[in-house]
Amino acid sequence: MIKRVMEFLEGLKMTIISGVFLLISAIIMIFGVDVPVYLNPAWITVIISGLPLLYLAITRLIFEKWVSSALLITIAMIASLSIGELFAAGEVAWIMALGALLEDWTVERAKKGLKNLINLTPQKGRRIVNEKEEIVDVDEIKLNDTLRILPGETIPVDGVIIDGNTSVDQSVMTGESLPIDKKEKDKVFCGTMNLYGSIDIKATSIGEDSSLQKLINLVKEADNKQAPTQRIADKWATWLVPVALLIAIGAWIITGDVVRAITVLVVFCPCALILATPTAIMAAIGQATKHGVIIKSGEALEVLGGLSTLIFDKTGTLTYGKLEVSDIIPTESNLSRKDLLKLTASSELKSEHPLAKSIVSYAKDKNIELENPKDFKMYPGKGILASTSYGKILAGNAEFLSENNIKVTSEINTLLEMLRNEGKASIIIAKDSQTIGIIALSDVIREDASRIINRLHDMEINTVLLTGDHKKTADYFADKVGIKEVHGNLLPEDKLNWIEKLKVENNKVCMIGDGVNDAPALKRADVSIAMGGIGSDIAIDSADITLLGDDIGKIPYLKKISNTTLFTIKFNIGLSLVINAIAIVCSVLGLLNPVTGALVHNAGSCLVVINAALLYDRKFDKDLKEINKTPEKTVNNELEHIHMHYHDDSEHTHSHDNVEILNEIKTEKGIKHSHIHKHSYSRACEKYHNI
Repeated sequence: MIKRVMEFLEGLKMTIISGVFLLISAIIMIFGVDVPVYLNPAWITVIISGLPLLYLAITRLIFEKWVSSALLITIAMIASLSIGELFAAGEVAWIMALGALLEDWTVERAKKGLKNLINLTPQKGRRIVNEKEEIVDVDEIKLNDTLRILPGETIPVDGVIIDGNTSVDQSVMTGESLPIDKKEKDKVFCGTMNLYGSIDIKATSIGEDSSLQKLINLVKEADNKQAPTQRIADKWATWLVPVALLIAIGAWIITGDVVRAITVLVVFCPCALILATPTAIMAAIGQATKHGVIIKSGEALEVLGGLSTLIFDKTGTLTYGKLEVSDIIPTESNLSRKDLLKLTASSELKSEHPLAKSIVSYAKDKNIELENPKDFKMYPGKGILASTSYGKILAGNAEFLSENNIKVTSEINTLLEMLRNEGKASIIIAKDSQTIGIIALSDVIREDASRIINRLHDMEINTVLLTGDHKKTADYFADKVGIKEVHGNLLPEDKLNWIEKLKVENNKVCMIGDGVNDAPALKRADVSIAMGGIGSDIAIDSADITLLGDDIGKIPYLKKISNTTLFTIKFNIGLSLVINAIAIVCSVLGLLNPVTGALVHNAGSCLVVINAALLYDRKFDKDLKEINKTPEKTVNNELEHIHMHYHDDSEHTHSHDNVEILNEIKTEKGIKHSHIHKHSYSRACEKYHNI
């Protein structure tokens, strides 16, 4: 009951009412209006703001054995009341209440992420008993049970495929942007989505042992390790209280004037110290919000300003998380890129596979007229077979072509390895039992990713890449954007282990990610940033900071504003200590009384608030515009780079088509390029799409 009353008095409405009565008391005092002590409006302020202060000081002292700043302010308030200085008593109580209210606003955090993660857990499964299907609750599934998962269904437990082929979206676990083809004896994870083929699996992990449940437990564990930052004034209160009492008692003994002692207690109150942090943080949070950066806690802003290591996820963070055609490579001399694209897109027209959809979409964007395939057949996890006006077309992986007695040449294998090293997914196309080319697709790197990483390096920030993608894919993308430290093939628990290791090496770290699989790492990092546009709700709720619109260009801006906020906090703390020190000396010398001491004390608090408020209107947006400014580049230089960098690939290209492609680029871009080398066919294609 008492606690509820105190919480009511600490609320915004009551704090405003308390401030109004304190203002009335100040007006009465300034104009010399004669009011009986028991009718002074400051009594209302003392009751509203002072009682919660007294309750807090006593409970911390008795139950938590904590000598807090609330105790010092309570002593000053009671001492002022004992000599009839009501305004001084009300002023220190109200400033304390206001500071507590401001700080409470900045440390509230959303706790919805874990609930959303738990909602991903499948509730039902399709069990096979005596060759008959039965729908059962997940809790009823036992180890080694046979389960059937149809296309579009969520896999209810961890297991191993015992029959069938499919493609699985396991981004929930690994963050991989590409669906993973699965065949017999391959592992599948709880909570991942079966996309196409029907498969039978044998349950290998259930209940608490499933991969998804482990992920949930990781988030819980990481969340439990987050401890709220203590107020700076409270950290120092252990020695502030005895020092204040000693100085006050010493002044009383030496001068024989109890008023001086009470004045010392009034000016010693660390109200400006308490306001230094929350006011600066509130201003910075408001500044960041104007630029689409949502900061959930003041602690996150403080920590970000003091660290020098940023950890990035790849998919959806440094990349867009969507596939696009990157390479069209005919291996027949009389087949053009356009024809290869047309026959492949026509063959894949009825396919539901993400890679097929990307190829069809790309062809349509190029205004290529497609034909409806005949005798279309899809082989989940392998490829497709269809008939077109070009002939019988097969498109899929190397294993699929081998099963159909189509030889995959050494030239094709070399190209596949090259594309694989660049983090690309490849489809081999065959016509009438002979391979005719490859179409590769890749996740698209954000245009400003490299520039942002370079900007962070200029700010002396270390960058690290942690991703669930294959190590070669991770290395390729990291090299593209300029990140030197790379770790791939990581499951959620692996990312968590790396976070812990990097925290030891670098003291504190920041994690930037977007997927469900990033949630534990985001929680465990000292501060975390989530992509708010395409990022999962779980990642957003797990993170301390959210970037609306997925603009990673805001990360250097965010680091700069956090650095400035930390500097402002430290400056305000220093300013408040200097003002208090001067006021204490003046109080001991008798130059201040409790009322004038309270006014000086209040002026110091105002200076701190004003200095912090200036953060809100600082022109950080100039830095933001500079970061996002796109540098000019000449296509002519890009073409020269194609030749110089990829000269050694000429053995895998066709010089006639290469010249034709480069001439097309020249014509379209209006380039007067005097000399074209007949090399680098596939790389020229890729560069052409990026110019």
